[in-house]
Amino acid sequence: MMKAWWCLTVVLAAGPQEAPSAPPPSPGEELSGGATTVFDTTLNAFGRALGNMEPARWKTLHEGKRLFVRDWSAPPHALAAPLTNAQACNSCHFKDGRDRPYDALGPEAPLLIRLSVPTKDAPGGVPEPVYGGQFNDRGTPGVPAEGTVQVKYVPVKGRYADATAYTLRRPQYQFSPLGYGPFAPRTWWSPRIPATVFGLGLLESIPEAELLARADPDDTDGDGISGRPNRVTHVRTGQTVLGRFGWKASQPSLEQQIAKAYAEDLGLTSALYPEPTCTPKQEACRAMTRAQEPALSAEMLEKTTMYIRLLAVPARRDWSSPTVRRGQELFQRTGCAACHHPEYRTGEVADVPELSGQTIRPYTDLLLHDMGKELADGRPDAEATGSEWRTPPLWGLGLLETVNHQLRLLHDGRARGFEEAILWHGGEAESSRERFKRLERADREALVAFLRSL
Repeated sequence: MMKAWWCLTVVLAAGPQEAPSAPPPSPGEELSGGATTVFDTTLNAFGRALGNMEPARWKTLHEGKRLFVRDWSAPPHALAAPLTNAQACNSCHFKDGRDRPYDALGPEAPLLIRLSVPTKDAPGGVPEPVYGGQFNDRGTPGVPAEGTVQVKYVPVKGRYADATAYTLRRPQYQFSPLGYGPFAPRTWWSPRIPATVFGLGLLESIPEAELLARADPDDTDGDGISGRPNRVTHVRTGQTVLGRFGWKASQPSLEQQIAKAYAEDLGLTSALYPEPTCTPKQEACRAMTRAQEPALSAEMLEKTTMYIRLLAVPARRDWSSPTVRRGQELFQRTGCAACHHPEYRTGEVADVPELSGQTIRPYTDLLLHDMGKELADGRPDAEATGSEWRTPPLWGLGLLETVNHQLRLLHDGRARGFEEAILWHGGEAESSRERFKRLERADREALVAFLRSL
């Protein structure tokens, strides 16, 4: 379908030109989450309840929070999780954001490796036969970890049009040692860093029709942007539905996203994912896995999901300053807003009416886009190809350093700042990247100032 008319205007008008004048602020523009927005610029900015939350929900929120920070490696659940990546949800999502930079990898490093292997019957891939669908770098006594991942960086040098030099970092990964022998031939693997978890209830509340209205898989409007939805399996119903969550939009709902993380990251089974993640060839892991009811009860999953749904988005800062306003206009003129769509209105949410009818500004379309060979992981995920990624929301970007004391961007955390993240964009975003590179320094700084205001 055709995108909003201004997206096409943005792309066609984005050649070299004078810096735009700053447009006047729109009423309520600082309210990234509408009435749910909270005003907090401290290290707790990502962990606040919805600004309009009914007081009766506080008990539910606190119960979900306790599960989110719980150490699941301690009894009685230790034997339910012989192989894991973390011991608690907040091990990776520290203060509901991301964890420390992974320059210093350790046993709780916030880096996941997804694994799959193509087969004749499943050319899109099945879990790796020895290591499963996710590489687990933590084991319990008597069960060896699957191994460790080492990351090294190769410098990639370049220059802006004004001759200003920059240096990017291309990551290289080494699995050493591997605890259960080599990977199967033709194994695909994909590194992922944790994403922030606030505002997800609002994203789940965007009507599907609004997201599909922005899809243009055949690029019928000729703007070079071909966003398309990922279609994934809903575990409860078995139906193929729209994916919204995860780096490749591979999960359709928050409940399923959370249940999958409990299973793969923490080794905790649930009604949605009742099978332990030990593979048939991991004998010690299987021997230690007891036949039992799901480690995670339906009530626990429900409370964790509700906790995430009730997390608010922080308001923008400095949003009315002339520099930020100019940067916002440049964000549109360079074509960034064609994928990072600024605004939606949520639909009706019967069980959490606080999420209903909110004008939100997440700067995403939740669609898949081909980002080029430099960012490609080569690993399909449902209908997503090896070079496609979901457009990540940009709200809260400017507070990452405050909350998590680091700024690592893109799916693998290679970018150390906003400019580096933009410069890695390729594929459908290549023309926007080149327009950014042609900007004068003051305009590049203004665009970054806008991103920091989000």
